[in-house]
This record gives sequence, C-alpha cells and structure tokens, in this order.
Amino acid sequence: MTTATRSILTTLLDEVPPSVPEGAEIMTVKVELPPGDPGTPPHRHSGPVFGYVLEGEIVFELEGEPERLIRAGEAFWEPGGDVIHYQAGNGLSGEWSRFVVVMIGVPGAPMLTLVDEAELEARRDRRAPRP
Repeated sequence: MTTATRSILTTLLDEVPPSVPEGAEIMTVKVELPPGDPGTPPHRHSGPVFGYVLEGEIVFELEGEPERLIRAGEAFWEPGGDVIHYQAGNGLSGEWSRFVVVMIGVPGAPMLTLVDEAELEARRDRRAPRP
C-alpha cells in the first residue's frame, strides 16, 4: 500500500512572537466585514494574534507602523500586549472582506480590550503618520 500524498504546504508567515502568555488561551475567529466597514474601534489584545485574509482586503494599522493593505491570500500578525491595533477594516467599498485570526491570550483576560479616547490622545505620538 502506498502512502503518497498530493498535499502542498505553503508557508504564509514565519514569525517569532515576543511572548506567549503562560497557560495561554487560544481562540480562532472568522471576521466578516461588509463593504467599507471600518472594523473594530482601536483596541489591544492580551497576547499575539495571527491572521489570514480569505477574501477582499483589510486596511491594517498597528501602533508605530504605517497603515497598509493586506489582501486575500496574505497573512499578518501583531504582538498584542500594550500595542494598540488602530484598524482592521474592509478596504473595499463594494465587496465583503473576510479574514481568520488566531488570538493567543492571557488566561482570564479579555482577548480584546477597546482603547478609550483619553489613551489614544496620550499616545498620539506613537501613531505613524496617516496617508
């Protein structure tokens, strides 16, 4: 009997996160954004997040990095912790965008915490210039 396979493995992202919380909780989520949807308001994650865009394109911005587009078939990650995730919105005005994320979080802590206006203002100097 032969065990030949036709599977193809393609590395999409190879990163070493700054840390993985001890006893980490892991959540996999599919996010579906209608045309032009800005996504979740500015927030942070308790641990690293890894994602893959299934369809469409995502406007992605982390604190200290310029805004960029991530298109279908591309992967992304963020370190989590104290870093603010400003946006992961639909970059298309006429089509849905969909992506999957795997969030690795601190046990007992929320996977996602919104950032208030006062903190955004206090950290304004950490945001990359906007296009």
